[in-house]
Amino acid sequence: MVPTAGEPTLRVTARVLPVNHRGEVLLLLDQDPGRPGVARWGTIGGAVDPGETLHDAAVREMHEETGIRIEASALVGPVHRDLVPFSYDGRAFLGDSTFFALTLAHDVEVVFDHLEPLEVDNVLDHGWWSPTDLAADGRAVFPDLPDIMTKAVEAVAQLAADERNPQ
Repeated sequence: MVPTAGEPTLRVTARVLPVNHRGEVLLLLDQDPGRPGVARWGTIGGAVDPGETLHDAAVREMHEETGIRIEASALVGPVHRDLVPFSYDGRAFLGDSTFFALTLAHDVEVVFDHLEPLEVDNVLDHGWWSPTDLAADGRAVFPDLPDIMTKAVEAVAQLAADERNPQ
């Protein structure tokens, strides 16, 4: 179904929130090509391709956007799901996003060698952020991102506790 003029396009996405041992989340600094020069911190992830599961899309996006290969079994959750209107490159979307957590070493190498053409020159940097520091920074792509990050940090901490104390 093609949306009518002014109607947002539904975009189903899988998002990955890698969490290190310090409770920080790996985020990407990017810009909307429709608003160059306005940098914001956001999650790793993107659209689910036809025939993909959310897990498959999360694994693929993790590799495309960071160069890091992971197994679907390493994903924790989903830890959050939301429906948020947004615009990108001048187009209106309704994002149906599912967020997964992932335990990841803080010293992992991140490379941007596998970005999609539209992401090249628009993904600018990466960094590890605590939810509190991101909230104070004010450049989160969405205002509730620090809260979503907290869910990921808590899910990874719970997984680690469960592994230390199996029932």
